[in-house]
Amino acid sequence: MKTYEGIVHGQSIELTEPLELPDGVRVQVVLQPTPASLTKWGDGLSRCAGILNEWWTEEDDRILEEIARSRQGGRNRDLDLEDNE
Repeated sequence: MKTYEGIVHGQSIELTEPLELPDGVRVQVVLQPTPASLTKWGDGLSRCAGILNEWWTEEDDRILEEIARSRQGGRNRDLDLEDNE
């Protein structure tokens, strides 16, 4: 028995490598999702964010850029820890 990986597209599964079986052979299929640790970080977020595509505006981009800039601005801030003692 050999394990193959594939991608689900509706009711079909596209295998990532060729099968080593001749046409017409009956097979038994057991499905097991690939563990999340084997997927690239951010893939799930990208799929979810794509749902918003038709409603996303330039104003949304501007807001997120502003948030990112404000978060980065605080990273290099000098803290005076002596006053807290």
